[in-house]
Amino acid sequence: MILAGEIGATRTRLAAFEKEGSRLQLVIEKTYMSQEHSSLSEIVAAFIKAEGIAVHRACFGVAGPVRRGRSKISNLPWVIDSRDLAKQLQLDSVGMINDLEAYAYGIDGLDSKDFVTLNEGSEDAEGNRAVISARTGLGVAGLYWDGFRHHPFACEGGHSDFAPRNVLEMELLAYLQKKYGRISCERLLSGPGIKNIYDFLRDTQKADEPQWLKDQIGAAPDPPALISQLALEGKAAICDQTLSIFVSIYGAETGNCALNFMSTGGIFIGGSVAAKIVPKMKDPIFMQSFLDKGRMVPLLKEIPVTIVLNDDSGLIGAAHYTLIEKAFRSAKRA
Repeated sequence: MILAGEIGATRTRLAAFEKEGSRLQLVIEKTYMSQEHSSLSEIVAAFIKAEGIAVHRACFGVAGPVRRGRSKISNLPWVIDSRDLAKQLQLDSVGMINDLEAYAYGIDGLDSKDFVTLNEGSEDAEGNRAVISARTGLGVAGLYWDGFRHHPFACEGGHSDFAPRNVLEMELLAYLQKKYGRISCERLLSGPGIKNIYDFLRDTQKADEPQWLKDQIGAAPDPPALISQLALEGKAAICDQTLSIFVSIYGAETGNCALNFMSTGGIFIGGSVAAKIVPKMKDPIFMQSFLDKGRMVPLLKEIPVTIVLNDDSGLIGAAHYTLIEKAFRSAKRA
């Protein structure tokens, strides 16, 4: 049995997979609220006890940089050590990779129904790929093309500086700098980022916040989700403007990723935010911002741009990573 995990600041998802031929078959999956637990070890122990599974291999995709098998989870006071987890699970080793790296490993394990195309790109598109994913935070990963297959690798591109492109975005940057100091892309391209944009429009009186909306936002358990929903339903101008700014910035940063990774093989937009606002992502504003790179427009037009609808890519990728590592160790011993 393969134990796979996707560890984030908001939630931790664990799943058990069995290998059936060349495919991975999901056996059981459970979600835990990360803030309600003191460590990943605590969650792993609860999962195994509840499900009664025997773990033979394991890998965890974690929302933070991984250095020498250790990671401090971004936006969560956990330090995870793969060696401690290996001892707990009584395994020789446990895989630990960045969550977007795991997501990248899972892309090829998805079905055609799991994708929505925003730009077809070239028919014979080939080369590096990239993944960008807005959720609680903003994640980025690359997939290096060696001429035969893709090799995912982690990065922390979501924490790069936000670069405003017009007067409104310059005012947005100045507004956020007063609140946070340095502003990374993650401050805008994430669930909390949607709320940041909304607050900017309200506080600078760029848009009106009616009383009924103020009351709903104040009582909502997830204000960014409510803002997005009302925008899609056309019920509040300030919400529509918020989401338009968000999508425009998302398109611009996705274009930056495409250039940074030279992702001529395609760029994938993951995460729950994009999957929930597909109609808005299909608005011309996203691709206009993606392509607005001056002399690089012809190159970017050739790059396939795709939304990933299946949020299981990270779990599938973590499980798939254990198979790759097993094959690699076997090859070294041979």
